[in-house]
Amino acid sequence: MSAEIDDRAQSLAVAGLCPLGLCDGSGFVVDEPTNTASDCECRSGRIARLRTAGLEGRVPKRYRGVSFDRPPVPEIARVAPDVVQEVRRYVRDIEARLDAGQGLWLMGDVGTGKTTLAMIVSKAALDAGRSVAIYSLPRLLNLIRGAIETEAGMVGFLERLAAVDLLHIDDLGVENSTEWVLEQLYSIVNTRYEDERAMIVTTNLRYEHLVEQLGERTVSRLVAICGNGLPLFGDDDRRSLRAPRDDSSDALGDLTGPARSA
Repeated sequence: MSAEIDDRAQSLAVAGLCPLGLCDGSGFVVDEPTNTASDCECRSGRIARLRTAGLEGRVPKRYRGVSFDRPPVPEIARVAPDVVQEVRRYVRDIEARLDAGQGLWLMGDVGTGKTTLAMIVSKAALDAGRSVAIYSLPRLLNLIRGAIETEAGMVGFLERLAAVDLLHIDDLGVENSTEWVLEQLYSIVNTRYEDERAMIVTTNLRYEHLVEQLGERTVSRLVAICGNGLPLFGDDDRRSLRAPRDDSSDALGDLTGPARSA
């Protein structure tokens, strides 16, 4: 679905109209001769939008055109073909993966394509009519701080965050590890672990450094949800116009931490 079509569909849905033109906006198609109703094709997307009310559930403008065929993904595939292939498999089986609460974890240096690949996954989930919340970690924590003003606001926000099919957190580990930050991260990850709901996470930190930053109990649950980290280590592609890339400097090594437990 193109960004323009996606925007139009969401605008129609907000106005209470069926983006497919099949129902009256209720989410049900009525067969008048038999006086029966069936789910409209727009119903799953309508439910997903209600579940993400108040959350940032749209792909940012910069990433709305992402695909496996557009730069920088072909370049990423030349450097890290196994990583891109695993993301392809996830997107191909997006419904089954989300239903099983299985996520992905992309780790590596700045500018190596982690966010782009993660956005491809989130876009695929949205196109499938699933509920998605997309945040950078600093943005997410700021919203939680704001919601603390009232207990109902805090609980409501966290409940909506826990209910989405896919929680996408970018830049995990960049925030200073205060006791409050660690508590919020553990609560979010643990809730999704217990409810078997998927996450997709990007981080600049290697496994052992993430454990130092967030603690073993949080990271172990993250591994249980997302499996081993997919490594993208190398030069910053955002600086490629100023400095030539040397792919031989990539060092993948044993960076993914312990295997996912059965």
